[in-house]
Amino acid sequence: MSAILLALDQGTSSSRALLVDQNQQVLALAAKPLKSSFPNSGWVEQDPEEIWKSQWDSVLEVLQKAQINLGQVTGIGITNQRETLIAWDKKSGEALGPAIVWQCRRTADFCQSLKKQGLEPLYQTRTGLVLDPYFSGTKMAWMLENRPEVKAAAKQGDLALGTVDSWLIWKLTKGQVHATDASNASRTLLFNLHTQAWDPELAAVLGVPLAALPKVVDSSGVLGKTHPDWGAEIPIAGVAGDQQASLFGQACFKAGEAKNTYGTGCFLLANTGDKPVASKHGLLTTLAWSIGGKPTFALEGSVFMAGALVQWLRDQLGIIENAAQTETLARELPNNGGVYLVPAFVGLGAPHWDPWARGLIIGLGRETDRRHLCRAALEAIAFQTAELVEAMGKDRGGPLSGLKIDGGASQNGFLCQFQADLLGIPVYRPKNLEATALGAACLAGLALGVWRDLEHIAQSWQEAASFVPKQTKEALTPIWAGWNKALERSKGWAL
Repeated sequence: MSAILLALDQGTSSSRALLVDQNQQVLALAAKPLKSSFPNSGWVEQDPEEIWKSQWDSVLEVLQKAQINLGQVTGIGITNQRETLIAWDKKSGEALGPAIVWQCRRTADFCQSLKKQGLEPLYQTRTGLVLDPYFSGTKMAWMLENRPEVKAAAKQGDLALGTVDSWLIWKLTKGQVHATDASNASRTLLFNLHTQAWDPELAAVLGVPLAALPKVVDSSGVLGKTHPDWGAEIPIAGVAGDQQASLFGQACFKAGEAKNTYGTGCFLLANTGDKPVASKHGLLTTLAWSIGGKPTFALEGSVFMAGALVQWLRDQLGIIENAAQTETLARELPNNGGVYLVPAFVGLGAPHWDPWARGLIIGLGRETDRRHLCRAALEAIAFQTAELVEAMGKDRGGPLSGLKIDGGASQNGFLCQFQADLLGIPVYRPKNLEATALGAACLAGLALGVWRDLEHIAQSWQEAASFVPKQTKEALTPIWAGWNKALERSKGWAL
């Protein structure tokens, strides 16, 4: 069938809207920048109204670019930055303070106190997650404790809590639907992977009222329609967290298939099929998607700084004008000159989980210039990904045979080649790099009959480039040693 699907891709640094046809071709794209604020050390916030405005403005622009109106859209798929938390009043629809962004570390001490109480095994067993400020649950507890307006709304039964998908759904339906999908719910520390429902005991420990939480729905399925005030009643038929949407968009439908997204952070996910696999090597067990009430699970490794590191080189240090320059500058050097950059700006994610680690640049000499810093930054992204792939191989009982990649930094040829060298396996870049938005569109299209099944969706995946290892393991040994030495120095710095 002929179809036009609208994908809303709400990310940390931008809100994007894409129109996708039944052949998975992007017809038009629009993006609006989104700012974060940093009110205290380790804190990261965003304005919920800016999140919505930037997203809706991108929708209006993409419709204008394609010269169509909302009524010509078959359905809407939503994908979003995960774990970022918003609280709002159900009656007024107004946000109750800034959104706490996934990168925010304000609950580090609280997480530590929960660990000291011996609660981490309980959370890990039921949710697949570790007790880290990254996840939404401790953000909810912080809001309820520290924002009087949130506490008051909870007392009156008017509090709505939700990740960004819930906020967008609420806005699109003008308050008629308060929902989240299973993949987003699985990132809160409150969703039980085994019962596929909110866990009352876990919520009680954090003091979170279940009545404030959204209804959990399938990732593919009509959950509501846009309010006619927006121009037309269009079914909202697909929702998934950005990394799960990317796994879907990369057609990783079989157990063992994996992808890595180089976005603001780096996110490695491998499909583990219909059963959750518990990690013993610092990875997360997460829900990939739920279709027809049947969950598919994944192992995930999360790195907090990837594209954000290149942004830092550009915006804070001012040593590059654009991201593409990093490749040119890195290639001008025969090696890294012993310079390493550990981007633990907001702590370390998987497999280390150290919220007190901080960034460092080490190995500087008089000869060091911006080329070394650019190369060290790109190498750091690849080193962190390689650590995740190694941990995943241990958990899976065997190495990956190849890795699909996407995200903005996957266009950097130096990074892709160095990544393949470190991993010792081929790295595949698809023709369509918009895997996240594509995943949201495909989840919606599947629910609306645009595609028959997963196999039908997978037929459209095409490779644009592959990178095979060129360096030997022996040649990489001293480089790995330097990275590990620098990495250890960064740990526990802010304690």
